[in-house]
Amino acid sequence: MKITDVQLIYAKHYLFVHVHTDAGIVGLGEAGNWGYLDATAACIRKFTPYLIGKDPFRIEDLNQNFYRSVYFRGSVIMSAISAIDIALWDIKGKALGVPVYELLGGRTRDKIRVYASVMTKETDPDTLTRSYRELKEKGFTAAKIFVNGPVKSTNDGRDEFFSGRIHDEVEKVRICREAVGDDFDFVLEVHRGMTVPEAISFAREVEPYRPMVLEDPITPDNIDAMAEVAQKTRIPIATGERFTNLKEFEMLMQRRAAQYIRPDVCAIGGITTTKKICAIAEANDVLVIPHNPLGPVSTAACLQICACIPNLGIQELPGFCLNGAEDAMVKTPLAYKDGCMIIPDAPGIGVELADNAAELYPANERGSNAAKRAFDGSVKDW
Repeated sequence: MKITDVQLIYAKHYLFVHVHTDAGIVGLGEAGNWGYLDATAACIRKFTPYLIGKDPFRIEDLNQNFYRSVYFRGSVIMSAISAIDIALWDIKGKALGVPVYELLGGRTRDKIRVYASVMTKETDPDTLTRSYRELKEKGFTAAKIFVNGPVKSTNDGRDEFFSGRIHDEVEKVRICREAVGDDFDFVLEVHRGMTVPEAISFAREVEPYRPMVLEDPITPDNIDAMAEVAQKTRIPIATGERFTNLKEFEMLMQRRAAQYIRPDVCAIGGITTTKKICAIAEANDVLVIPHNPLGPVSTAACLQICACIPNLGIQELPGFCLNGAEDAMVKTPLAYKDGCMIIPDAPGIGVELADNAAELYPANERGSNAAKRAFDGSVKDW
């Protein structure tokens, strides 16, 4: 079997790839760099001539080739490699008639616990109470709470000042805890929105509400700073969604800077690299929470990883999976039941892109060149 063509599909703010073979088997992948899709597409096009005529089963070799062929690396290149890698695993699973997880050691669990990745910055107490109770009624046992500051600066910045900021975020968690009771877990999404002193103070004050995870309390670029936060709080730290090199995860774990890691299968190098990172985490007694802010292909690839690793923490489930907004993007939607995703048993990654996905979901790239600003006009990190 040989690769014959590579096709790019834009839908919504996603970039999908179809890798075609002379056996008629088509692999499906997704790129993770949602803010720079055109650049990622150009990188995939640059890879395509090398792919034509190659054996799609040689996944590790092709992954290593694109990673090492030119000395430039980074998010665009790694997202392109990821999309191709996922598609190649999809081809191999389909050719052998098994889900990808069977090629990675087989299932280690029967279902995959997920948390609702609620993408809202709601602060009204009644609305918060109602929305989190509704999640629990839908069967969820865990959900995200955004605690990364106000949407925009108000009141001359007083809601961004140290004391008020921490008070407001802790109060938000208190309201949610009282709404759902004790048998429910919270992932506190700081979204890299605090300084080191803010993160440490907030983490200590929010401890009584027993959050499961403190996600990206500060920017992840300085691993030693993240380690300082981890050492000064009893809430487990999760980070790694912006990493584009498995060695970043190795350094993170060597410094004991996180108890959960967040590899993004569509940005770190695909299923191949993600499985390696999970093994490094297992050796360091670290749990895995795959990052999943993208489309149904990302979710499907994450489920293949979750199904076969022993050290899964929980899986992120994006908001559109809760309301069916993207069900028509694939031929058969992934199944959710009672707080868990059902592990697909179809060959490959378990989903097929709908023939009219690009028409149903017109391309609309996320992100802009305008950064967020603090009350004093200074730039804030995304």
